[in-house]
Amino acid sequence: MDQIMEIARKYGLFVVEDAAQAIGAGYKDRKAGSIGDLGCFSFFPSKNLGGFGDGGMVITNDQSLYEKIKVLRVHGGSPRYHHKTIGGNFRLDEIQAAILQVKLKHLKEWTQKRRNHAAFYLENIKDFVGSVNPPVTKDENSHIFNQFVIRAKNRDKLRKYLADNGISTEIYYPIPFHLQECFSYLGHKEGDFPEAERAAKETLALPVYPELTIGQKMYIIEKIRNFFSWTDERFRGQNCRD
Repeated sequence: MDQIMEIARKYGLFVVEDAAQAIGAGYKDRKAGSIGDLGCFSFFPSKNLGGFGDGGMVITNDQSLYEKIKVLRVHGGSPRYHHKTIGGNFRLDEIQAAILQVKLKHLKEWTQKRRNHAAFYLENIKDFVGSVNPPVTKDENSHIFNQFVIRAKNRDKLRKYLADNGISTEIYYPIPFHLQECFSYLGHKEGDFPEAERAAKETLALPVYPELTIGQKMYIIEKIRNFFSWTDERFRGQNCRD
């Protein structure tokens, strides 16, 4: 973010910081969403601070941007029925706000539980280095682990094996942007962005929600160990409980 902000200041640009699922995360003692000119958060139910339906929040300390965002969220009208610009209906309804106010009190506790789950995974996944690569967090960053995403050999087979054993996982995201149909007009083809394509084929998000129990975490690690005992020569011949 330091380099991004430096470039923005050099060329007179505004930075819109996407902190959709990073509320509580930090970078060099600054909270996610507070570094750019605008910070955007999502309150979709699957986020680490989720409402009962769609919702979100934009924050800024720039008065002119604040006024513009406030107008855009009510169809671009100010005063009412007078429209100088085109906006939309982006207001957070009161029911969502009430739910979020209650849940916000628990966010710090939930975040710590996610970090504890991540620490457990990191400690146990180190046995599978070469077959599973865990996420990396730099010292200056404070991660809240809305997802715990690994990179795995035989990702699709591993995912099916875990599903067959009652463990839900998710892939964020299976198709890179440059291969999406909506961007076909840009003329990109497979191979143009090899790292994005490799990530799309290898990444897998493990359960990391706050209510996860120690027994569930041990079961997940056990099943990963079992899978790689069959697919990785380093583990062949070991007795692995099924």
